[in-house]
Amino acid sequence: MANVLSFAPPHGVHPVTDREKIAVLVKAVLRAAEAWELTNEEAAALFDVPSATWGRMKSGVFKGSLDRDKVMRASLIIGIYKGLRLLFNGPLTFGWPKLRNQGPGFNGRAPIEVMIEGGIPAMMETRKHIDALRGGV
Repeated sequence: MANVLSFAPPHGVHPVTDREKIAVLVKAVLRAAEAWELTNEEAAALFDVPSATWGRMKSGVFKGSLDRDKVMRASLIIGIYKGLRLLFNGPLTFGWPKLRNQGPGFNGRAPIEVMIEGGIPAMMETRKHIDALRGGV
């Protein structure tokens, strides 16, 4: 993955305060985290929220808004989830994020580890990697 020192979300990414939109985004992120069998700690770190906030999201009582960072993370998680479903048929569909990977940028680490450590830039690179595997780049 490219080592990106700073990141500014695209201009089209805006905070979300509408309750229905927040619910849809949170539900999609929860679905991906569950399918990928992420621990609560991994999921909270990937979405960059405190564990208590992740717990409220899981239980359906989250009342906050989603800032630009969270909207971007949700978009990337959803895109990776969808890309993997289009790319693989079988165990890799949902298992790929936690498997050690020798591909470019992973260096024997699991993509989920790389994305948690590298934040949005690493998530963007992972999404581009999946798209490239699908022939979309």
